[in-house]
Amino acid sequence: MADAAITVEGARKNYGGRGGKSGTSGKGGKGDKGSKGGKQALDGLDLTVARGTVHGMLGPNGAGKTTLVRVLSTLLRPGAGRIEVAGHDVVREPYAVRLRIGLLGQHAALDEELGGRQNLELFGRLYHLGARRARARADELLERFDLTDTGRRPVRAYSGGMRRRLDLAASLITEPEVLFLDEPTTGLDPRGRAEVWASVRSLVGGGTTVLLTTQYLEEADQLADRISVVDAGRVIAEGTAGDLKARIGGDRIDVVLRDAGQLAAAGALLPLNGVSVDTDRRLLSAPVTDRMTALSGVVRALEESGIEAEDIALRRPTLDEVFLHLTERDDRDDRGDRGDRDDRDDRTEEAA
Repeated sequence: MADAAITVEGARKNYGGRGGKSGTSGKGGKGDKGSKGGKQALDGLDLTVARGTVHGMLGPNGAGKTTLVRVLSTLLRPGAGRIEVAGHDVVREPYAVRLRIGLLGQHAALDEELGGRQNLELFGRLYHLGARRARARADELLERFDLTDTGRRPVRAYSGGMRRRLDLAASLITEPEVLFLDEPTTGLDPRGRAEVWASVRSLVGGGTTVLLTTQYLEEADQLADRISVVDAGRVIAEGTAGDLKARIGGDRIDVVLRDAGQLAAAGALLPLNGVSVDTDRRLLSAPVTDRMTALSGVVRALEESGIEAEDIALRRPTLDEVFLHLTERDDRDDRGDRGDRDDRDDRTEEAA
């Protein structure tokens, strides 16, 4: 893809295999194909991200999302595959890649005792911008993220949303072509999350390419032009939010009963296939093909049986349902804590 900001073909990364530290490769490399055992965090993953878009990446804990971000940002060396960011190979040209990217990780990289302006100036100096340019860039970013009035206040006094916006501003100090956001709104309240979303939309409007990993399905639905669902180190589905929702059917009908004790009886009576039951919410839900026929059939069946409904609604599938449908696996418990092990293995390799 000629206008791709990120190209990943056959990316592999193995942790803890016998035969020593994972090898590295550029185009055509073999990397850790020969390693034994261990965990295959990336298992032949392919990904293409178009310039000037937000590409969402969803997946359960341990799916390989953070490992991929670390590989793309040159913090980890891949075991195999062709991986390019902004037209540069992450193995052969890591310095060129670093000049063109920004990274907002899961944890803030700010000095709590310094003010917002001081933090941004510090980042600017670390990137060798020079004192004058660092000050000017700090002022630009404080204004852009609506933090001008708080620039001298210590970061420890910031709200969660303000702190995350400042962290996002710091990741943009060099005006990167590609920005990696690894679960950027974790722990934020709805107001703080909305503030970060507005900032991301503004960035993309200015031409920045964003790769977003998130556990919030609504976040991907709100921000992403395309979404890749990752599981066990591979992309298992990709498309727009609408495309992915269409994979598990068109519409759904939800029926909330007044009496949870009537759920079983209602489920047997309703003229629907594939009914799912949520006892806590007193909810029956099922996919439908003909909206109005299904709705009238449900209303008629409930009236004839004397079962009282509190609410009946027709809707499209949610990304939550798509996510659960695509990533449901029998071996989930076997790899439930792999994300934590990946983090520990990453730190071990970085220190080596």
